[in-house]
Amino acid sequence: QVQLVESGGGSVQAGGSLRLSCELSGLSGSIYTMAWFRQVPGKERQAVAKLCSSGFKYVVDAFKERVTISNRYTENTVDLQIDGLTPDDTATYYCAAVEDLSACSYDSRSNTFRLAMKYWGKGTLVTIAS
Repeated sequence: QVQLVESGGGSVQAGGSLRLSCELSGLSGSIYTMAWFRQVPGKERQAVAKLCSSGFKYVVDAFKERVTISNRYTENTVDLQIDGLTPDDTATYYCAAVEDLSACSYDSRSNTFRLAMKYWGKGTLVTIAS
């Protein structure tokens, strides 16, 4: 059974940084596409960054200057570092994964990419105070 467990959320002052972590377990193989999304109530879930087992990493343009995605292979964990936090970053952050690499080539901003994700974590809430 595939499980994704997010951690690292909380309340942070504007201008600060957070590292969110997603621990993956139960994957049947070593091939996957993994992504971080975020969602504000009443709005669509949007992709922030993706990381593929091929080594490919991509951060959506809107976040490129402030976000880093990385993989701690030995711990089966994918991290999302967000710097320069603003109140607009307040959202629930989700990690998601699918056990193939085809999604790795999709436009991360597209519904196709979001719908390709097969497994989802429960999310971690990030609240940024001004």
